[in-house]
Amino acid sequence: MDAYELITRNTDEVVTEDEVRTLATDPDGKRAYVGYEPSGVLHIGHMLTATKLIDLQEAGFEITVLLADVHAYLNDKGTFEEIRETADRMKAQFIAYGLDEDKTEFVLGSEFQLDKAYTLDLHAAELETTLSRAKRSMAEIQRGDHAKVSQMVYPLMQALDIEYLDVDLAVGGLDQRKVHMLARETLPELNYEVRPALHTPIIADLSTGVGKMSSSDGVTISMEDTRQEITEKVNDAYCPPTADPEPTDEGHDRENPVLQLFQYHVFPRVEHVVVERPEKYGGDLEYASYEALKADMESGELHPMDAKAALAAELNVLIEPGRQQLSG
Repeated sequence: MDAYELITRNTDEVVTEDEVRTLATDPDGKRAYVGYEPSGVLHIGHMLTATKLIDLQEAGFEITVLLADVHAYLNDKGTFEEIRETADRMKAQFIAYGLDEDKTEFVLGSEFQLDKAYTLDLHAAELETTLSRAKRSMAEIQRGDHAKVSQMVYPLMQALDIEYLDVDLAVGGLDQRKVHMLARETLPELNYEVRPALHTPIIADLSTGVGKMSSSDGVTISMEDTRQEITEKVNDAYCPPTADPEPTDEGHDRENPVLQLFQYHVFPRVEHVVVERPEKYGGDLEYASYEALKADMESGELHPMDAKAALAAELNVLIEPGRQQLSG
């Protein structure tokens, strides 16, 4: 696998391909970043982008993880003291999950976002941004009908973070696309260069296959979960034995979250997956690629419940080091 393939595998969008290909010609020492609100324990969404950061480290990138305490405060996630305690725990969990500590810099937003230069640039960005544009960018941040002014400033800060962290590549879930597009519009107005971005997929709701798996809106998997809890959640997951899940009665498209978790979480981290089965059902199956596992499920060779058992076991192995951090 060449550098570009490693950098971009399992992404939903590359902005832009030409810019990322240029980075891929000499990725050593280049810096990529992702920002997280320190608002709770690591869950499957954090882990998906963290897996992409591990890919980037393998490709030669250095990584900056922004533990965005100011953003969390603006989004009403607690006092600064509470948020920073969470940030410390999250840092330990990211390292436990597999980020190379020697190639990862953890930065609190308050280390630079309260400085005069940043504040003046933020005001300049506010002057360049219409109210409607800011509202579109904050759509993934604010939930419900009671947006705060602080939440409108939030995406402008995310755009500025790319410049002030001096990174070459921004990483985020597909739900961060509007913010990264805002950055590409806003930074040149402040005489700063645009940076390319990678957008990772969104894992579907575990129980329905529709929408987004969310720690606030439904069932998710986190580093707090015991092995039994992971097994129960995966066993209850939507997983039809078909290549194209049927749409809902309302016409909404479905994804297969079990296959998504294999594709985006398991196979990037392991060389092979063993599905244990009794001899009377054909014995164990071993897969060296996601494509092979998917093909067997679609053909009927791999039963969804056997796939779920293997998925729960693999997720437990990935999460166990972080779980130990929480208990320690």
